[in-house]
Amino acid sequence: MLNGRVSHWWEEIGLPEPRQQLRGHGSADVAIIGAGFTGLWTAYYLAKANPELSITILEARHAGYGASGRNGGWLTNTITAGRERYLKSHGRQAVNDFQLAMNRTVAEVIEVCAAEGIDADILQGGELEVAYTPAQERRLRADAVAAAQWQHSDTELLEADAVRRKVNVANARAGVWHPHAARIHPAKLVRGLAVAVERLGVTIHENTRATALRPHRVEFDGGTLDAEYIVRATEGFTAGLAGHKRLWLPMNSSLIATEPLAQSVWDELGWNHGEVLGDYAHVYMYAQRTADDRITIGGRGVPYKYGSRTDTDGVTPHSTVQGLQEILHRMFPQTRGARIDHVWSGVLGVPRDWAATVGLDPATGIGWAGGYVGTGVSTTNLAGRTLRDLILGETTELTSLPWVNHQVRKWEPEPLRWLATKGLYAAYGAADRSELKGRASSSPLAVLADKITGKP
Repeated sequence: MLNGRVSHWWEEIGLPEPRQQLRGHGSADVAIIGAGFTGLWTAYYLAKANPELSITILEARHAGYGASGRNGGWLTNTITAGRERYLKSHGRQAVNDFQLAMNRTVAEVIEVCAAEGIDADILQGGELEVAYTPAQERRLRADAVAAAQWQHSDTELLEADAVRRKVNVANARAGVWHPHAARIHPAKLVRGLAVAVERLGVTIHENTRATALRPHRVEFDGGTLDAEYIVRATEGFTAGLAGHKRLWLPMNSSLIATEPLAQSVWDELGWNHGEVLGDYAHVYMYAQRTADDRITIGGRGVPYKYGSRTDTDGVTPHSTVQGLQEILHRMFPQTRGARIDHVWSGVLGVPRDWAATVGLDPATGIGWAGGYVGTGVSTTNLAGRTLRDLILGETTELTSLPWVNHQVRKWEPEPLRWLATKGLYAAYGAADRSELKGRASSSPLAVLADKITGKP
């Protein structure tokens, strides 16, 4: 079993040849920090809109090294903080517009991949969320009722038999499904996007780590880069920039990938149409059937490292592997004899109120996007198009969406945020264990933890 080495996705297709490092002083019209999905989508749409722009991307390792090349491969329409987050501040129509934009974003990614010749193993089978305990079922049914009150949610409540006809999840009690989701191969997508932006004249410098952002200037190891506009697209690695230690919490998430499973297993599971799969646990899981017939399944391992430290090339504790295997075997007993080929981890950015944001400060020329809390495969595309419009000075439907220029308070200083995160995820884990033993309603521990964290 491989542990680390960035991700199974990169291991499968091979790491890219290193691009040129930047040294000394440079300049560009737009400087983008981070060559993940956010940075690449922003560069793509800016270059398409104005081919005369000089655009330079600085990347600390290689394009797609972070969450963009390690995630679970969910291209889905989820509004990160939930629809209700914006209802009081912006009204129902604004939230409906946001949901429609996210639905369209899933289609946009698929269309761009087709136009640019990016084969990312995309298969649109929708998103299926299941409940397999009484408490999970209560939360799921309540969410299904709430979702039905919104335009464009397009969710369908499924009883147990209907769930099993989609994916044969053991002991599934109910499910919700919507069509606006697809499984993807994230490393193939990020590699293809990097090539596409270079075709458009964008320059990518790798092994060039930004250390500080000033008005119209980026400082990096070995030099500076001046630009009229700067885009901070660093997601879970944002804490590494001077002055940004408490902006977004770098939350760890881990995945395992099975060996390719026999056709007889797939015949039993009936998982054939590209559905991405999640559950209603407090420490939730996410999974897909890959194009080469593996199951990848992910969830929280060690959620946070003291001082906002990030992992080393995805190396994952053995206890996390065991926990993910337990979930795999509980949901799919047919996999008990299957080998685990690869395990890896990555970090995602978590704002204090769990709400993603995109924006631009005209005074400094600094734009940003991130805090996706695990929904970045799609939301980054919407962020890239929104940053295009903000930088070009255009007022559009996208720049009017409620997440634009959303501001959140910073996380608490250490050791408070480490103690709080460790304690809160221990509470979530204890709540899940009690619910697996038959508790019929959400544990008060989890309810309290949600209130403290601001989690929707």
